[in-house]
Amino acid sequence: MTRTDNTAHPALCAEQRIVAGTRVVTLRGQLDHDVKDQLSQALSTQQNAGKPRTVADLSEVTFMDSSGLNVFIAAHRQASSVGGWVRIAAAQQAVLRILQLVGIDTLITCHPSVEQALAE
Repeated sequence: MTRTDNTAHPALCAEQRIVAGTRVVTLRGQLDHDVKDQLSQALSTQQNAGKPRTVADLSEVTFMDSSGLNVFIAAHRQASSVGGWVRIAAAQQAVLRILQLVGIDTLITCHPSVEQALAE
């Protein structure tokens, strides 16, 4: 588990588990410039052998700015370059709207739940 503490805003918490060979990363907090390095580390596929598969559970993410979006794009490219993928699951409406406005949802599939992201 990765935690960052910053008194300016809520900390990012990232917890990982493996479900049927797919890494599920549950994120909590705000995905912005202050936590981009921790987010990048949490989504990194370098520790995965073979074709990395990652589902990012955003059900407890309350905000995402361009820094967070850029980390997701980089994680997608990193996974895709070796035949893997990244999927987004359970994004709150405000975060999902940002993903849709900038077109990330056309690059990285977004699912209403972790279970649906794992089932695809």
